[in-house]
Amino acid sequence: MREYCADIIETLMGTLDAEEIPHPTIISECGRATVAHCSVLLFNVFEVTKFHPKAIPDALEPEAADMLRNLYEVYQSVVPRNLQESYNDALYYREEMRKQFQFGAISLRERARGDHIFWNIVSKISKLMKKATKGVPLNMEEIENSLVDIYHVNFSVFQSLPDSWAIDQLFPVMPIHRLNEQPVTSGIMADITCDCDGKMDKFIDPHGVRSSLPLHALRDNEDYVLGVFLVGAYQETLGDLHNLLGDTHVASIRIEDGEIDYDREIEGDSIADVLSYVEYNTKDLVERFRALCESAVRRKSITANERRQIMQAYEAGLRSYTYFQD
Repeated sequence: MREYCADIIETLMGTLDAEEIPHPTIISECGRATVAHCSVLLFNVFEVTKFHPKAIPDALEPEAADMLRNLYEVYQSVVPRNLQESYNDALYYREEMRKQFQFGAISLRERARGDHIFWNIVSKISKLMKKATKGVPLNMEEIENSLVDIYHVNFSVFQSLPDSWAIDQLFPVMPIHRLNEQPVTSGIMADITCDCDGKMDKFIDPHGVRSSLPLHALRDNEDYVLGVFLVGAYQETLGDLHNLLGDTHVASIRIEDGEIDYDREIEGDSIADVLSYVEYNTKDLVERFRALCESAVRRKSITANERRQIMQAYEAGLRSYTYFQD
């Protein structure tokens, strides 16, 4: 905070002194600095997609494309002394295969096989890098970044962290438990939207920005919850209905004399709420669905008891949360 204020004052002083203008009284409203600490976003992890390249055959067919053969030769020739050269060659041949695919010179199947070989090369280089006794070139750090796990998490970037997507704002992110355990892997986060931008792959690091976050391995039948901090200024008011994911549940907490008091809880949007925001009449939806079920009973496609169960499930779905829950 002190450095932030000093930068503003120094800039103003330098500008005004040059024009011999008297210094003004400075009044600043700094939303993030004053209230960002008061809110935390918590979400659970569903599953993790780990990097496992598909195995490649011991030999290619005689009719295999030249670029496939080139990639395969790179894979076979990777040794500790040529890691950088092998990586550069692999990037070049993969890019050439993509160009040939665009012009119809190779098939989709051949391009896919090329990608499989490429990722086997990257995996092989990564393993050798970890065993290297001498330092590896800095520009090869991107290899480790490309092999990180993907943690699929129960939230929407666009609804709850829009500045992460819109202006590349970096928020502190960390697990909220298992803090006495050393993280065993690195990962990025993919939210539950269908948008490829629904992810977090830039994180705060003491030395700048890192492309992955140290995380723990998931355990069977045990929740793994992550927290995003300093979101109390603008994120809730900026959030939108991208992918029709509504407001999250909110719990207000006070700490007095060291005691935690859950002041109040506000339920997030239901599916019916979100549908009403986009001009759907949920009562009309229920009646139309009921008519479909009754028609199915008359056709003897379902029984009356099944109709009742189906209607109960449909109405319960409309009342439910827009995010996944047990």
